[in-house]
Amino acid sequence: MRAIVYEAVGATPVLTEVPEPECPVDGAVVAVRATGICRSDWHAWRGHDPVPLPNIGGHEFAGVVSAVGPAVTGFAVGDRVTVPFVNGCGKCSWCREGQAQVCPDQTQPGFTHPGSFAELVAVRAADFNLVRLPATVDHVTAAALGCRFATAYHALTAQGRLAEGEWLAVLGCGGVGLSAVMIGVALGARVVAVDPSPAARRRALDLGAETTLAEAAPGAIAGLTGGGAHVTLDALGSTATATAAILGLRRRGRHVQVGLMLGESGSTALPWGQVVARELTVVGSHGMAAADYPGLLGMITSGRLDPGSLVGRVVELDQAGVELQAMDDPVPSAAGMVVAVVGARQSRTPEP
Repeated sequence: MRAIVYEAVGATPVLTEVPEPECPVDGAVVAVRATGICRSDWHAWRGHDPVPLPNIGGHEFAGVVSAVGPAVTGFAVGDRVTVPFVNGCGKCSWCREGQAQVCPDQTQPGFTHPGSFAELVAVRAADFNLVRLPATVDHVTAAALGCRFATAYHALTAQGRLAEGEWLAVLGCGGVGLSAVMIGVALGARVVAVDPSPAARRRALDLGAETTLAEAAPGAIAGLTGGGAHVTLDALGSTATATAAILGLRRRGRHVQVGLMLGESGSTALPWGQVVARELTVVGSHGMAAADYPGLLGMITSGRLDPGSLVGRVVELDQAGVELQAMDDPVPSAAGMVVAVVGARQSRTPEP
C-alpha cells in the first residue's frame, strides 16, 4: 500500500510503498478515505513524543472497514467508521467505566503503531473503539473529529462542565481552539478567543466568538468578561498561555489544559496562590472515548455543530508530508484544519 513514512526524527516524510497491516484477532483494518494532519503528528515527527521508527503518522481518520478479525462481532466489511485517537483496551476498569481516553494500555495509530497517512490502518479492540458514522456525515468531516474536535468536546463538556450563559476563554486558535470556539458557542457560552494570528482571530469571530485578543495581557480577559471567565481552555500549551488562562478565571472558575506542556513548560510553576484563594479548578483533558461519540454525532446530525466547516484545505495523501513540515511555522498564514484524502478526492456527499 502507499503511505507517508519518515525514517528518523525530523527526516523528510516521503510517499512510498509499504506492506499492508495485518488484521488483529480482535481488531479491524480500515481503508482510509480521509485523514487529518494534526499538530500532534508534528510533535511525533519532531521527536517530542517517542514513536517507533520508521513511522507512519496520522491518527485522525475515517474510512471503510476492509477486514475484521475473528473475535469482532459488532462491525463488518463495508461499514463506514471513524475512531478516537486514543484506542482503549476495552477490558480495564477505566474502559469499563467509559473512560478509555485514560486507559493505561491504550494504543494510538500513528504513535504506538503505524497510522493513517496510508491507504490502510489497523485498529485494535475494534468492537470497543470503532465508531459507526451516520449516513449524513462524510469522511472529510469525520476525519476532522478524531483528535482536535473530539478533544475539545470532551474538554468543555466533561472536564470544563461549560454551561449556557457562561464565559469561555480559548487560548490558541488552531484546530483544537477553533473547535472549542464552535462547541462553546453551540453550548450557549459567550466566547473570548485569544491568538496572535489575525487569520485565526477572524475565523474565531466567524464561528461565533463574541470578541478576540491578540494576547492575554494581565487583566485583559477579566476586563472583557466582567471579572473573569467561568472556563478557560489552553489549546496551545506553554507557560505563558497556561498562566494567563488561570489568571483570566473568575472566582471558582475552571481551567482545562489541553495543549501539551513540552520541555521546560512541562514542570512550569503556576499561580497556585490564585488557585487556592479563589478556589479555582485546574484539570487536564486527553482525547475522548468512543462511548461519548453518540452525543457529539447527535449535535452534528441535528445541525448544531458543523466540524466540516473547520476544514480549511483538502489535499491528496502525497501532500501530507509537506503539510506536516509546514507546521514548523507556529503561526500559519491560513486558519483551519488540513485533511488529506486517500484515493479519489472525497466529495462532501457520503458514500453508501
